[in-house]
Amino acid sequence: MTVHVVGNACIDTTFRLPRFAVAGETLNASSHSQGLGGKGANQAVAAARTGANVALWTAIGRDGDGRRISEMLAGEIAALRATTFDRPSDCSTIAVDAAGENIVLSGVACAQAFDPIRQTALATEVGPSDVVVMQGNLSPDATIACLAMARAAGAQTIFNASPLAVGAAVDLACVDVVIVNEGEALSISGKATAQEAAAVLRERGARSSVITLGARGCLFLPQGPSDPIVMAAPAVKVVDSSGAGDVLCGVFAGYVSIGLSPLAALRMAVQAAAFAVTRHGTMASCPSAADLAGRLKTTRLEEI
Repeated sequence: MTVHVVGNACIDTTFRLPRFAVAGETLNASSHSQGLGGKGANQAVAAARTGANVALWTAIGRDGDGRRISEMLAGEIAALRATTFDRPSDCSTIAVDAAGENIVLSGVACAQAFDPIRQTALATEVGPSDVVVMQGNLSPDATIACLAMARAAGAQTIFNASPLAVGAAVDLACVDVVIVNEGEALSISGKATAQEAAAVLRERGARSSVITLGARGCLFLPQGPSDPIVMAAPAVKVVDSSGAGDVLCGVFAGYVSIGLSPLAALRMAVQAAAFAVTRHGTMASCPSAADLAGRLKTTRLEEI
């Protein structure tokens, strides 16, 4: 059983600010740093640290940043499937304010050129016991094709529908679990509450949905005629929220692949995301394998 994460990998540059700038304003950051990131890479590393067997299918440039990305991922992901392009490697600039809120701007030339079905052996490696995880960084056509291939192969599909393309309709016909934050859920659904949004996501084809609610935890609408479940998050001091959603998605996928129920896997994912917001960085904030193993022993997995 393998978790196939299909998505972007990039170099993140993070600026920590007392507050966000307004239009036309220049601010000096209190600190800045660089590191490995990208939603695909972040989620793959988080999944791997659960003990799951993980393959990352990604795209990088034939440049110095591409080499750095490959070198850093090699220590985390046993099966790194990187397609290279004569384009600049993807990058993100992340602004984090004093409250830990963030704004992210990304250059995604490689991700947008990446067509995993045409350019890789992904379709020949996905099997019925596997999990395929997608995000919104690839083109909509490539994303839909990968999800459809995975569904046809009998794999479980998890779609973190972020970032959202402006004006794009979100196709959930081949999605077993859709994961979005509250703002994204309301935008996709046109509804005013997370509970209403979850119902719309189901109507659009998703078998189940997870809507993250920040410090309030998440709302989970399971498959079938079920009521939504609100899962509280531990109370923590937020330092930087920029990597939390990716940690949640990756940890959830990893634990589902190794046999936990969706509810139990989500419990672990919420715990991991709460830990992530207490640390700086995106991938750097992800709990270690040892930390996740320790939490797995002490967490009451089915308790809400």
